[in-house]
Amino acid sequence: MARLGRPGGLSATGKKELWERWRAGESISDIARALQKAPGSIHGMVEATGGFSPPERRRRRCALTLVEREEISRGLAAGDSLRAIAARLGRPASTVCREVNRNGGRNRYRATRAEQKAWQRAHRPKRCLLSVNERLRELVAQKLKADWSPEQISGWLKREYSEDEAMYVSHETIYRTLFVQAGAPSKGNCSPTCVRGG
Repeated sequence: MARLGRPGGLSATGKKELWERWRAGESISDIARALQKAPGSIHGMVEATGGFSPPERRRRRCALTLVEREEISRGLAAGDSLRAIAARLGRPASTVCREVNRNGGRNRYRATRAEQKAWQRAHRPKRCLLSVNERLRELVAQKLKADWSPEQISGWLKREYSEDEAMYVSHETIYRTLFVQAGAPSKGNCSPTCVRGG
C-alpha cells in the first residue's frame, strides 16, 4: 500500500496530465511513475477531490473584476464618493462599500491585493452540501438504501422538488461523499454520517 504523501508539487501541466491519465483509467502507481512523483502524493491529490478532476476556476458573473477594482482604487485616490464610483461601474453602492471595507478601507484599499484576497476566499473549502442540509441528506440516504444510483437520486430530486433549489444535489456530489467515506472519512469536508441516514 502506497504511503500517503503531501498533495501538490505539480505544475498546471502536470495536474492536467494527472487528471487525463486518471480519467483514462490508469492506476495511481502508473500515474506516479509517469509524473515522477511519490504514489502517496498522487493519491492525496485524487482523494482531496473525491476522485473527480476539479473544475476550472471561474469568476462568478456577479463578482467584481480586476478592472473594476482598479477603477475603485483610482476613484478612492481621486477622493470620489463610493456612490460616484459605483455609478461609474454600474454597480450598487453597497457592493462598492463592502469591497472597500473588506479590503482596508478608503486609505488602504489596493486593487491587486483585493483581487488576490477575493480568489483566496473563493478557494476555501466549502462544507459538503449533504452535511449542511439534513432533510436532503436523509432523502439521499433513503434512496441509497433502496439501491438507487446517484444519477437516479439527482434526477428524482430535480423533478420532485423543482421549486426548491435547496433540494438539488448533483450525482457527482453524492459520489464524492461516498468516496470520502469509503476512503478516508476523517480527511473530507463531509461528516462521516453524511449519507448514512442517522
